Amino acid sequence: MVARQVEDGSRIRRWIRWTARIWGGLVFLLALLIFLGYASNWVTTGTADPHAAEDYPPIENLPPLLMFLGAVGSALAWRWEGLGGAITVLSQLVALPVLLIHWPMAEGFPRYFVAPYGLWLVVIVPGVLFLVCWRWRGHSRSSPGVGG
Repeated sequence: MVARQVEDGSRIRRWIRWTARIWGGLVFLLALLIFLGYASNWVTTGTADPHAAEDYPPIENLPPLLMFLGAVGSALAWRWEGLGGAITVLSQLVALPVLLIHWPMAEGFPRYFVAPYGLWLVVIVPGVLFLVCWRWRGHSRSSPGVGG
């Protein structure tokens, strides 16, 4: 009975880990493609985004930068689940107040549920899953009588 519970727990943990890895990997690849597009445009034309609106508030740069940092955290979490998950979750928790203040949900309902808040969720979920796996792994190591 105990062996079956341990086996079920490891199966669930593996499923959560691979869900976080695939989801986080896709987030990272998308962020990398966007970054490479801006970098390529900056090298060839001298400006990162020639179609950007002029005179916009600089605070609008913060959420995309923090989302990119969260994507990098998801990539790091492949090797270091705790560190990468923490970077992802913390960067998104810093971005959330900026989103709530600068883009109030009631103002752009339901459009804001896709962007920026939907995108925020897409970035933070793998970080939370990585932290769950990291915490679960640490808890199972310190538990007496499990696996031995």
